[in-house]
Amino acid sequence: MIALSVNLNKIALIRNSRDTVIPSVTEHAQMCIDAGANGITVHPRPDQRHIRADDCRDLAPMLNVEFNIEGNPFAGPRASDRKGVSDYPGFMELVRELRPTQCTLVPDGDTQLTSDHGFDLHRQAEELRPILAELRDLGIRSSLFMDPVPEQMSLAAEIGADRIELYTESFAVAVASDHEIAQTYQRFKDTAEAAIQAGLGVNAGHDLNLHNLPYFRELPGLMEVSIGHALTIDALRMGMPAAVAAYLAALAGR
Repeated sequence: MIALSVNLNKIALIRNSRDTVIPSVTEHAQMCIDAGANGITVHPRPDQRHIRADDCRDLAPMLNVEFNIEGNPFAGPRASDRKGVSDYPGFMELVRELRPTQCTLVPDGDTQLTSDHGFDLHRQAEELRPILAELRDLGIRSSLFMDPVPEQMSLAAEIGADRIELYTESFAVAVASDHEIAQTYQRFKDTAEAAIQAGLGVNAGHDLNLHNLPYFRELPGLMEVSIGHALTIDALRMGMPAAVAAYLAALAGR
């Protein structure tokens, strides 16, 4: 079974557009869990543009499913510039405090609207090695956000990653434009097979939706997808429980 982890960033983004506590991140997390979601994902950035550090603290004790915290491991502490919003403690400090089930490391920054590339381990492997070792010591499963580059999979395993999360935007674009779908999918297939051969688990995320999931679910060894943007948009039309059910059905091939 391919696990569905629902990313709640867009729920928090809507809330943050006003000085309010609605929509509630924790209430939507519970709706997702009640509808059958296997996990909850959050990506707290230092500017706290959507999910905030306190959202993570509110979620951690209530979840009885996988808790996946994504972010840049090199992001340090930052003072909040918004009244009533706690300071950002630094990504790894937050992870040490909350001990999520899984920590997905992502090389993002403030200037990126969203995550738009994976790690280049030929340049960053040694920086990541001690962080991956610490996550293992803390009992947290690690995942590295990676582009579909097969030759980097053995290096990801060698520096201590447990899983990789494939950055799937290029596949989503290929399907949406009906252009080079098979060739693009083959790159992901080759990368997934290289990851499995290296002993890594395979996750995926970014722009996966009800249209492209029936194809992508066939990826060898796919264990988990993290979906937020498309699922939230579908939830505006059909409601959150129905949207979660639809994505679970797509992953199951129903």
